[in-house]
Amino acid sequence: MKYASGDQVKLGDRIRISNGEMAVVVISADSGEYDESFPKEEWKDIRDGILVKTDSGALVQFDQSLCNELERIQ
Repeated sequence: MKYASGDQVKLGDRIRISNGEMAVVVISADSGEYDESFPKEEWKDIRDGILVKTDSGALVQFDQSLCNELERIQ
């Protein structure tokens, strides 16, 4: 999955969602990357896109069609 900028989304990326909330990428199913707190065995139902954990603790899944709502923070 790629950001609107063309950069590849990676596990651990710090992002801003379109509503202004900050989050971190905890699963990148497209590349098969899973944070140790989100083991593949327990999250195998996510087959594409990414899962992010917001600073408020919410889990939100995005697919490529919603990637333009994400901004990578460097």
